[in-house]
Amino acid sequence: MAGGEAQSVRRIAERDLHTFTTHLLVRVGLREEDATATADVLVASDVRGIASHGMARLAYYVLSLENGGIDPRATPEIVRESATTAVLDARHGMGHPAGIRAMTLAIEKAAAHDLGTVTVRHSNHYGIAGYYAMMALERDMIGISMTNTHPGVAPTGGRSRVYGTNPIAIAIPTAGPLPFVLDMATSAVPYGRLEVASRRGTSLAEGWALDADGRPTTNTDAALIGMLLPLGGAVITSGYKGYGLALAIELLSAVLPGSLYGPLVHPMADGSSPSDLGQFFMAINVAAFDDPTSFKERAADLLRLVKDSPRADIDTEILVAGEKEQRATETARQLGVPIEEPVAVVLEELAARYGIGSPFTGAWATVPIAPAREAGE
Repeated sequence: MAGGEAQSVRRIAERDLHTFTTHLLVRVGLREEDATATADVLVASDVRGIASHGMARLAYYVLSLENGGIDPRATPEIVRESATTAVLDARHGMGHPAGIRAMTLAIEKAAAHDLGTVTVRHSNHYGIAGYYAMMALERDMIGISMTNTHPGVAPTGGRSRVYGTNPIAIAIPTAGPLPFVLDMATSAVPYGRLEVASRRGTSLAEGWALDADGRPTTNTDAALIGMLLPLGGAVITSGYKGYGLALAIELLSAVLPGSLYGPLVHPMADGSSPSDLGQFFMAINVAAFDDPTSFKERAADLLRLVKDSPRADIDTEILVAGEKEQRATETARQLGVPIEEPVAVVLEELAARYGIGSPFTGAWATVPIAPAREAGE
């Protein structure tokens, strides 16, 4: 990005941030177990350095819970199932607990039958796709997670918002300290990157976005009311590949289970309507193909060969998917989780509205969970 100064941040202990988030979501109306699951995903995002999908999204979830777009008491249920597959109906509840349940079920099926695939219908925004894919790593499995999202991307050759940023995550275990964790949007950048740029007062790179009239722009405000380009940008730089991948994800995650898709998905807006998103989860048991130890050693060797290959520039480091996020995690756990100042202000406003302490006052880990607010309170 060009222009602007680095945004000031506040640091907060991971445990305190998690407890505060859980308390707030319980006060808004979630059951404690759902609030905890949602906090797990949100905090993991900020810990991994993905500022666009962590605490920056909390106000949207609260708004949707307040305005009826998300049902705080919804209980996901299995509506179709076989030995290796299932369809989970999230019933317009929070996407995070539904996603964790779906990926857990996929892993259980893979443990018993080598492969497990679970789709989710009638869901909501579920945070970072990588969280769910990484759940499989603990079982020496490969995890895949993808979702459709609210319309914000123009198809190649188009000039209107037709589909979402549609992320995909693939997590693969290795013998080394660094698993392979690809977690990416199929748009040029995630939509949240525009929001981060807006908070920081920075401009965008060329090839990321169009304005409301379909003209290329590097102006953040113009892009926010305009649309993103597919991964790859324009036709000349192969943007049709990102466009094709995004539609494949839309078909697998939304059309397959029976959720809304493409421009039929409700915009995020005021959170008064259910998003009705769909998600796709898969777990692959490595042991079905080879001894896990041997596989992980080969996987680690591949990453080593790539990282040790000649560099284009002496100052350029070759990174593999997930490495940057792992470093961010190590830093966050040493120094505290970084929360950008505008987001910190919003968190304090939410805390004041719901009568709980600021997350930055400390000692949150010892505070008992506050009861949910009654309707009309």
